[in-house]
This record gives sequence, structure tokens and C-alpha cells, in this order.
Amino acid sequence: MVFSLSKPLPLFLILACAFILSLLGSGCWQTKTVVVEPVETDDVLVNPGMGFTTFHSFNGDERNRNYPESSIAYFRWYWDELERAEGEIAFGMIDSILALARERGQKLAFRVMCQNGRMRAPQWLKDSGVKGEPYPGDPKNWQPHYDDPVFLEKHGRLISALAERYDGHPDVDHVDIGSVGRWGEWHTSDTGMKMPSDEVKEAIIDFYLQNFSKTPLVMLIGGEYGLAYAVENGCGWRADCLGDMGGFSDKWNHMKDYYQQALDAAGANDSWKRAPVVFETCWTMQFWKEKGWDLDYIFSEALRWHVSVLNDKSSPIPDEWWPKVRDFEKRMGYRFVLKRLAHPLKVKAGEEMVIETEWENKGAAPCYLKHPLAFEFRSTQNGTSLVVETAEDITGWLPGQVHVRSEIAVPGDLPAGEYALGLAMLDPSSRKPRIKFAIQDRAEDGWYRLSKIKVK
Repeated sequence: MVFSLSKPLPLFLILACAFILSLLGSGCWQTKTVVVEPVETDDVLVNPGMGFTTFHSFNGDERNRNYPESSIAYFRWYWDELERAEGEIAFGMIDSILALARERGQKLAFRVMCQNGRMRAPQWLKDSGVKGEPYPGDPKNWQPHYDDPVFLEKHGRLISALAERYDGHPDVDHVDIGSVGRWGEWHTSDTGMKMPSDEVKEAIIDFYLQNFSKTPLVMLIGGEYGLAYAVENGCGWRADCLGDMGGFSDKWNHMKDYYQQALDAAGANDSWKRAPVVFETCWTMQFWKEKGWDLDYIFSEALRWHVSVLNDKSSPIPDEWWPKVRDFEKRMGYRFVLKRLAHPLKVKAGEEMVIETEWENKGAAPCYLKHPLAFEFRSTQNGTSLVVETAEDITGWLPGQVHVRSEIAVPGDLPAGEYALGLAMLDPSSRKPRIKFAIQDRAEDGWYRLSKIKVK
């Protein structure tokens, strides 16, 4: 269709059209967008809920001198250490460890145990009439029967008391479901005692499920029924012999003949999407090296199983293995790379604005601890700061690309002016920036102030 004009346009119409075009050109009728593409870094990131753990020690201790910096300090306690007299739980000891972990930039993970190669249930428990039996050929060492009603009542009370004080504690990372078997490993090998029935296993696992509702739980991979029941109820899993390529037998090893088979049998292959996978090395990496075991294979399998946490028992890393250990650290757990940030150039106080962010999780797993994604408006004139938290749940960020559209309510009392726009993932307790991203330009206070925005 073609239009033609037989008469010239009136002057007022020409001026009106010119005014409209000037408005469009000035941006009054359109929103200008600021786009930032941060520079990615290759640094090892020490973040909550992932990485190597120190073992009965902390960052900065002499024994960890040739060991990775850690966000988790891992401890295991026997029942006779935790409750020397009935009802008198060693909260002071645990609290002091939590305080020291916090001082060293770590959180605590722990396991409760009832036996090893000798009696580690408290003497008062035995004196209370709990049924048990000695180890074969060693009558001085005694082990309780896990299905004894008195054992179940008193041990359940212990786990409940620990949870009442520490479930959801800001300095607790995760809890192992221990309690049964030697070292809390859910086996009674070389003790002559049978494992409890599936019904009793379920009851003991329930001690943890019913009391620790906020802190992540992990269950030993051994024992098909116990693992299946735990992961079905939201737990992660742990394995205590990563790296075994034949240390127990020339015909069988954990890496090729046990782990994957156990996960298949328990239907636990996808549990990593909602709860952590935790490994402990069989022996140490130095032992692996002396045995000539394939480090690349061990690490690749751990990543295939979506490992978040590894306890190498604070043992020194072989010097020539450090480059591969560093590469492994960059892939275990989560690793958030901010690829793109887009927001309006100008906003009005009291109105909503949209911030678009594009991320990539280059790690092997999500983050299992909620850390609010937040934005900061920091005045370039006087340094005053205002933080707006979003409802984004980062625990759903599986490996791969993540697009986030954040609708931000700009406070109505925010003074007009220019602001540095920052973003961070906040510690759920302190509400301060906590998680490090694999990008440049992290400020000393933890914020990533990547662009500027004008408020009018």
C-alpha cells in the first residue's frame, strides 16, 4: 500500500513529529540496557560445603602445612567421649571446636560412633543392662546389641540432644549418619556380631532424619537397605575408601567392584542432585602414589559420582601431584561463573527493575546450602549502601547453564544519584557475602561491583 500527499503537512504536525522522534532518540521512550561480561578466573575457590576437609585439625595447623585450604573441619567422636556420664553431653568440647573452626574460616562436619577395635560405648550404658557381647577371643572388649530397646532409647536421646543444639547451626556443614558398626561405618567385620535387622537400621537412621531437619545428612554407601532408605528420605551418601584399587585384594577393589554397584542397587544415582556426595580416601594419596595407582582415573570417577567433599585425613599431598589436585579442586562441588549481567541504565526509586544474569556452574554438583542471591546499591557520592535480596534458590543450580531473571523493587526512599551495582551470594546467618565466583573484580568485602546505575 502506498500513501501520497497532495498537500504539504501543516507546520504543527511537522513539529509534533520532530518532537516525538527526539524523545525516541533521547531514550525517554525506550530503556537503555547496560551489559557486563565479567572476566573468568582459573583460581581455586574455597567455598562453603565443598572441597577438601581437614581431619581433627584446622586450617593453619602444622599438620596441614602441605594440604589444601579447607572450608570444612571434619571430626569423629565415640559415644564414650560425648557422654561420659548419662545425660552429661560434652557440649563445651563441641562448642570450642565450632568456635575454632569459625576462627579458621571453616564449618564443622561430624560423625558419632559406638565401637571400633575396643569398647567405645560408655561404661554406664553397659551397666544399665544393655545387652551386648565381647569380641571373639577378646572378652575385655564389649559391643552393644544395636537392636536392644535400651540401647535404642538411650542412643536416640543422644542424637536428639545433639540435633536440638546443632541442627541448622551456622557453623555446622553436614552430619554423617554413623552410630552403627565399627567406626560408625555400618559393618561389624571381625567382631563376631551380626548387623541389626532392616527394621532396626531404619529406626536408627530415623534418629537423624527426625531430628536433623535443617543440616544436610549423609549415609554410608554400604548396606543396600540403609542407603536406599536414607537417600529416599533426602540424604546424601558417603564412601570411606575412595582410591582403593586393590589394597585389600588382587581380585576386588572398591573403585571398580563396589561403589557403582551399590548405588545401582539402592537407586541412589541421582541423590547428588539434592544432597552431597562425600568421600574419604582409602589410606592416603601418598599411599596411592607408592602403589602406582592411577590418580586420573580415581579423580574422574569421583567427579562422575558428583563429589562435593573429600577427606584426605590431612595427609600431605605428594609434591608432583599438586597440579592435578588443583585441577580436581576446581571441579569438585560447585563453581559459579557469571557470564553476563544486564540491567537498565536508569531506574526510578519506588519502581521495579529487572536484572538478567547468565551463569554457568562448572563444578560437578550444586550448592546444597541456601545462600541468597543479592544486589547492592552503593552510592558513588558518599558510599552509603542498600542491599536487596532475591528469592532465587541456588541449590537448584545443577552443573551447566543457568539463566536468572531477578525483579528488584527499588526502594522508594533511595536518593537520586549514581550507584555502583554489586551482587553477591550471602551467608544465611551473617547476611554478608560468602560464596566466591570464578570471575575477577571481587572487592575486599566480598561484593562484585561490576557496573553502575542511575537512580532518579
